[in-house]
Amino acid sequence: MSEKKFTMIDENFICEVCGHEVNALGYTARDHCPVCLSSKHVDINPGDRKENCHGVLAPIAIENYKKGYKIVYKCNKCNAIRKNVMAKDDNMDLIIEIMSKANKY
Repeated sequence: MSEKKFTMIDENFICEVCGHEVNALGYTARDHCPVCLSSKHVDINPGDRKENCHGVLAPIAIENYKKGYKIVYKCNKCNAIRKNVMAKDDNMDLIIEIMSKANKY
């Protein structure tokens, strides 16, 4: 039997980077802070919480994805690259700033 590639976990948390109290999205899994866009390297597959690294995933680029965008992250501990779908309440000023830097990771 194969393991699922996505586990739905939508929960409140406090951002370890900026201290913002982040609320669950309610329509899909919340996986990053909407204020500073940072995430945490805790998953191998989305929602599985099986990654041992636990470094901070810093936003480094924005990519087109279907009818929206994905935030591209680089882990500050192991340098892994991860991507997460942008949420509708994400900080658009920061997203535009990241896009303007045109960082090709």
